Amino acid sequence: MTDKIKKNKVSEKSFSKKTEESSIDSKKQELPEKEIALEDKLLEMEEKLLRSLAEIENQRRRFEKEIKDAFEFGSFNFAKESLAALDNLQRAKEAIKNDDNLKLNKDLDKFLENITVVEKDLISIFEKNKIKKIDTKGQKFDPNIHQAMSEIEDGNAETGTILQEIQAGYMLGERLLRPALVAVAKKNVTKNQENNDKKEGE
Repeated sequence: MTDKIKKNKVSEKSFSKKTEESSIDSKKQELPEKEIALEDKLLEMEEKLLRSLAEIENQRRRFEKEIKDAFEFGSFNFAKESLAALDNLQRAKEAIKNDDNLKLNKDLDKFLENITVVEKDLISIFEKNKIKKIDTKGQKFDPNIHQAMSEIEDGNAETGTILQEIQAGYMLGERLLRPALVAVAKKNVTKNQENNDKKEGE
């Protein structure tokens, strides 16, 4: 009887050892799985964080562009309207110079000199604010910055060359503020050429 009890106790001990070992093994297996799950969660959180940071950066750039555009739009309109003051001053100067009655006035030169000083000051202010006059003298016509108002026959000038500036054009930085109104050269068609063209047409 005692042998049986001893055997039972031994078997119980061995069984409990086996169950303990199996539970330890299962715990060992669970640990890496938990670690993998934690790594996945960390990666997921990292991706979310990176996406959030990218969105914030894009939003910041968008706001900066909107502020810049608003500032440039405001300065563009102001600059465009300010050109009218310079135009009127230059027209007044030309009108005074060409007035026959005023030409007889001995103080005319001093008066014109004062107008020229104001004109130069305005141009200097424009240049400081990146408003520059478009060069037209002897230039080839460019539809991006010039607007042709008329064509002049000229045998000496190449076709499309600007011969006359009707109204000055201006740039605000790299942006066109106002195109230059110009007259361009065209081929001088002679009567012989016209006759030849008519014969060819017949």
